[in-house]
Amino acid sequence: MTGEAQPMLLKAGPEIPAPRVSWRPFARFVPSPKTTPFTFGYLVLLLGTTLLLKFADPALTDRLLQLSSTDAHNLWRRPLTSLLTSALWLSDEGWLAYVVIFAIAVAPLERRFGARRAATVFFSGHVLATLVTELPVMALISAHVLPNSAGHWLDIGVSYGFFTTAGALVFLLRGRLRLVALAVTEAFIAAIWLSDDPWVLDSIVTLLGHAFAAHFGLVFWGPRLRRASAGRAGIPAGRQAPESVV
Repeated sequence: MTGEAQPMLLKAGPEIPAPRVSWRPFARFVPSPKTTPFTFGYLVLLLGTTLLLKFADPALTDRLLQLSSTDAHNLWRRPLTSLLTSALWLSDEGWLAYVVIFAIAVAPLERRFGARRAATVFFSGHVLATLVTELPVMALISAHVLPNSAGHWLDIGVSYGFFTTAGALVFLLRGRLRLVALAVTEAFIAAIWLSDDPWVLDSIVTLLGHAFAAHFGLVFWGPRLRRASAGRAGIPAGRQAPESVV
């Protein structure tokens, strides 16, 4: 180094370190076993069943899906089994997409109201939306309006539960934000319907199930959760809020 360059470097002062990007503010939105045990545990379970579908014997997985499907025929023969197990499977291998979906809708509800309430909202929507859409199909098949084949189609997945929690969260928003979120939810439901063969019976049933689930969360669970949140905020220090939101 020359004698002229060294004084110039000394005048410039110490080198300023590059700014470090902290991911900590974003980490709180990621489901974790500590903050959102229901969401995290459910995603782990869905990962397990997704891997099972990918690597297990196709004959075994086909049989498991048939037993779990909530189509009209299977729901009539195995109501409890199909209702309890149909939400254990994903209709495709897009597990990472469901991580994002659960982080947007299910995890925020659980962080605010707890695991038990989040699970209640989720599974109530799953069960009721299934019954509301499949019982009419059963009745139309029994009345010979629809063919018997209309009761045989693979009906699995978690979308009814997701849309129920999303509807509840939409109600908890205020002002224009609620209207925007509602419009986005309705557009998402329409996009799912249009992305499939929209005029096939199973697509129409799924569309009605999604619409019912979202509005069930909006109209039924939203007001109850808001009252529970307001009641909890007004409880004096040292006392616990009631657990029930019904």
